[in-house]
Amino acid sequence: MRPEPSCPRCGAVLHHPGLWSSAWQCDSHGAVQPLQPVVQPTAELVQTVSSHAAVPVWLLWPLPRGWLVTGLVSAGDERTGARATAVACSGPAPLGGVAELVVVAEEPGVGLGARFAGLDGPDPGTVPDTRPPDAKIHAAGHPTAMWAIGERDDRSVYVGEALGCWIWAVVWPETAGFLLIDDFVLQDLRDAGPGLDLPFGALSPRLTT
Repeated sequence: MRPEPSCPRCGAVLHHPGLWSSAWQCDSHGAVQPLQPVVQPTAELVQTVSSHAAVPVWLLWPLPRGWLVTGLVSAGDERTGARATAVACSGPAPLGGVAELVVVAEEPGVGLGARFAGLDGPDPGTVPDTRPPDAKIHAAGHPTAMWAIGERDDRSVYVGEALGCWIWAVVWPETAGFLLIDDFVLQDLRDAGPGLDLPFGALSPRLTT
């Protein structure tokens, strides 16, 4: 049996569009963009999602030494295209052990980034741009300011804006937030073309929780 789309905010099974509404419905969150089933990442999946995405598909590229792409998921359907994407990768942490990173691009209100960040509500709220950014990255060749938000002791959460969308970087463990300090460059896979040779690893459990 084929897995059903789920709510990007809570993971609940959705009600399909019907006669009275073209939207997918969550019992808790109302009309949402359907989160497509999480499957093992492949080059074909990357190409399919990237070619139909209405938002960036961000990947840390080039990957740090020893890192692998461990997942890709999108929220949206055939009518809308992907309105949120999340790419997971993992590898050696700067301070030892294994680190995991999920980078999300989404339109306001989708709620996928907040779910991975462990936050309530669909959006990060007001980005605290009255204080200096906590990190500066490059996204699609443009300098992008990122601010640390949330108070989770198991992960670091950074958020900013790029190409008109929220951009989230969620890193496990919390100490691996150092990744965003040194040469953190994101490539939009929509612009990468089919020749990009991505190293794939086992599916990240971060995308299914």
